[in-house]
Amino acid sequence: MTVTLADVAARARVSPATVSRVLNGNYPVATSTRERVLRAVDELDYVLNGPASSLAAATSDLVGILVNDIADPFFGIMAGAAQTEIGGQEGSGRAGGEKLAVVCNTGGSPERELTYLTLLQRQRAAAVVLTGGALEDPAHIAAMGAKLAKLADAGTRVVLCGRPPLPDSEAIVAALAFDNRGGARRLTEHLLALGHRGIGYVAGPVERTTTRHRLEGHRAALKAAGLSKDQELLTVHGPYTRRSGYEATLELLRRAPDLTAVVAANDTVALGACAAVRDQGLRIPQDISVAGFDDLPFSVDAVPALTTVRLPLYEAGARAGRLAMGTEAPPPGGIATIAAELMARASTAPPRTD
Repeated sequence: MTVTLADVAARARVSPATVSRVLNGNYPVATSTRERVLRAVDELDYVLNGPASSLAAATSDLVGILVNDIADPFFGIMAGAAQTEIGGQEGSGRAGGEKLAVVCNTGGSPERELTYLTLLQRQRAAAVVLTGGALEDPAHIAAMGAKLAKLADAGTRVVLCGRPPLPDSEAIVAALAFDNRGGARRLTEHLLALGHRGIGYVAGPVERTTTRHRLEGHRAALKAAGLSKDQELLTVHGPYTRRSGYEATLELLRRAPDLTAVVAANDTVALGACAAVRDQGLRIPQDISVAGFDDLPFSVDAVPALTTVRLPLYEAGARAGRLAMGTEAPPPGGIATIAAELMARASTAPPRTD
């Protein structure tokens, strides 16, 4: 049922006129009253009607792009590419048809993710692009499904970029999911083909889909090679940060001093792994091979150049932007799996035999 301004007024115990004044910001209102009204708006998930021109179009010129960390190149590249496509439309509508793309940095917080979606809903955003892996929590998944359904009902186009589709969700225009399992499996198969048998894995946060899918691909390769034993011992979880890679690699070397290779959850984590290996007086790749994931811009300039898995981040972000604007047709069924490519470089080599 649609929540009305009168419903908000009743919940806040004020007149509808007072609610209107608070939301429009065009009349002084006591601080305590304002807070009570805004709390009622949040509790009822009320969406403010825009001016008549916005109502006629159902949506505004605003597009939201949600990222976990804009300072992380993984998210920055996708967001930048999407923003280029979103802001570059010409030839129709107000101000030539361009859209204002706003990047919302969640910091990986599920609560902040939902808050941004609520704010975009209130602004009648034309589209929303959600990037990166999703949180594997049933309550959050249900809340996300409900929120995205409300956005879609209001005319907002919802696109997922780099994350799997929500179960039973018809609110999404398209989901562009990276082949994290396949890429991780090919990376570990590469190390196995070089002759490595003692392979440690620095995984990302346990609760993220990206972490689980990449770890599943890694372990599938080991299982096929008959090396699935002791994988819990040879796996350490942590954030997708350089520091995490450093500390986790030291822990892996403590647990298994005979390791010949370390696979990191992403390239940033791999940089920390490389530093830990060197600080232990070991050489890369002569003593230990190190591999990452994503093929971020710095990976080819690392010394030695980092073996990794390339995800077409810019291409995926640009496609998400076009899908959000409706300038590209959605894939069949609304879901597309984007291939991952192995980039074998100098940081991996056959293990020493002496």
